[in-house]
Amino acid sequence: MSIRASVRIVFSVCLLVGVQSATARADDWPDWGGPKRDLVWRETGIVDHFSTKGLLPRVWSAPLGEGYAGPAVADGCVYVTDRLKDRGTERVQCLDAENGRVRWSFEYESHYGGLGYPAGPRATPTISDGRVYTIGAVGQMFCFDAKTGKMLWSKDFLKDYKTKLPIWGLATSPLVDGDQLIALVGGENALVVSFDKATGSERWRALNDPEVGYVPPVIFEIHGKRQLVIWHPTSITGLDPATGKQRWDVPWQMKVGLCISTPRCVDDRIFFTCFYSGPRMIQVGADGTSVKTLWKGINESEIKTDGLHSIIPTPVFDGKYIYGVCSYGQLRGLDASDGKRLWETFAATGKGRWWNAFIIPHEDKYFLHNEQGDLIIARLGPEGYHEIDRAKLVEPTRDVMRRKTIWSHPAFAMKSVFARNDKEIVRVSLAADGGPQPVQKEEDAAPDDKKARPAPGGKSVSKTP
Repeated sequence: MSIRASVRIVFSVCLLVGVQSATARADDWPDWGGPKRDLVWRETGIVDHFSTKGLLPRVWSAPLGEGYAGPAVADGCVYVTDRLKDRGTERVQCLDAENGRVRWSFEYESHYGGLGYPAGPRATPTISDGRVYTIGAVGQMFCFDAKTGKMLWSKDFLKDYKTKLPIWGLATSPLVDGDQLIALVGGENALVVSFDKATGSERWRALNDPEVGYVPPVIFEIHGKRQLVIWHPTSITGLDPATGKQRWDVPWQMKVGLCISTPRCVDDRIFFTCFYSGPRMIQVGADGTSVKTLWKGINESEIKTDGLHSIIPTPVFDGKYIYGVCSYGQLRGLDASDGKRLWETFAATGKGRWWNAFIIPHEDKYFLHNEQGDLIIARLGPEGYHEIDRAKLVEPTRDVMRRKTIWSHPAFAMKSVFARNDKEIVRVSLAADGGPQPVQKEEDAAPDDKKARPAPGGKSVSKTP
């Protein structure tokens, strides 16, 4: 595949060793949804209240271009993607998690054409065994050496698989399972493809759907069997993750192909929610191949919603209750046994179409990052919403429906939150003991730094300090 690319590598072996030893006792967030891909933060020693009511004090901030993709954190590094609109390129960056300085950067041409919401990549990078995997908005997938930024292999879904690009681009983070990398690709009989994660060679492909959808692949263990769940615009399908062989299927036609929220599983029940068609709870049988719908939403109106019609955020399902944000910003609690609404509030969110807030369980409370850039500590229960504290994490920068928004999921790692907008990425310590002190700012290369432009003739360029 011919790609005009530029690589800027900033790397120090001594610094890397020091950072790895300093962060060995802290958890990482190396994937969409964290270490277990379930959007739960499990670190201990985290604050119960904020030290300020205004802008949260930052350990560091670093300049960034446009993008919807959240960051990933692993082995003392932060990996994040953005778009440099004036150049027509996407970029992958590796930052030092201790100070925000660029370690390496990879930039490549990416032509968005008529892509809806053309403000950068959507998929969170995936890090595994010293490699970084990224997927751009128009289907350019890369595997990098996590330390050096060297590109190890790449794919172009539009060229290699004749993928029909969905209206809002490719948005799903690839899933590592053992020695394979599972990605939603599209193309004939290749909705989902398994690659060898070391070489990029194809291992198997499965499913045929004219649309790709926006839901990341997930694996759940149910009745002792591992189920690869693919929620795509025509069905919910369970596959054998080792072979891609179909085990079960629940037909469910999505309007405009709009399924986004990650499925949530407790025991043998899996919960789904989407903007137009609302919620659905299914149950996988003990044989691992049978499935039934326990309940589903009745009203498909985006306004007169009876359950939970989420657009972007993934809800919480704890076995008894479901908490999530509905189509016009309502934070709601549902009874998981039948989907009946228990309560709703706008206290943590705002009222408007496609209003968004990310909900992260932590011990006996929740962290909520809403699209206005607030970080909220709250308790959620069957009786309702109880706010403990809130402060500003980062300013909203993206214009949507006549309001400023942030639609990028933060990462929670190293007893900190890492969050981005279209101008910067920040680290804020949430350690109960105060955590690291703010880093003194150092001049970094701006997004329009001429040295980072794609090299003439499509060759990679490596620069060292």
